Amino acid sequence: MAKGYFLARHSVYTVAKNAVEKGLKYAYRDRRTKKRNFRSLWIARINAGARMEGLSYSQFMGKVHAANVGLNRKVLADLAMNHPDAFKAVIGSVK
Repeated sequence: MAKGYFLARHSVYTVAKNAVEKGLKYAYRDRRTKKRNFRSLWIARINAGARMEGLSYSQFMGKVHAANVGLNRKVLADLAMNHPDAFKAVIGSVK
């Protein structure tokens, strides 16, 4: 598992074992952190798109949930970033 590590981390057993164990700990931790980071990125993108139409993020998401729009934050962020006309249509439907 230490293949590709640098210097003693790939050749000295105890150093390699410690490096691999620490790497596995980071991998376990960061699989959960990645989910948080993406959610905050999606929220920032939705907020930017909603503010261009005169709504804050919380107002927009409240209206989305009240209107039972079946789009999650990931899809809404993609629309706001890559398809602004479609995002404006979603905002128009929830207003």
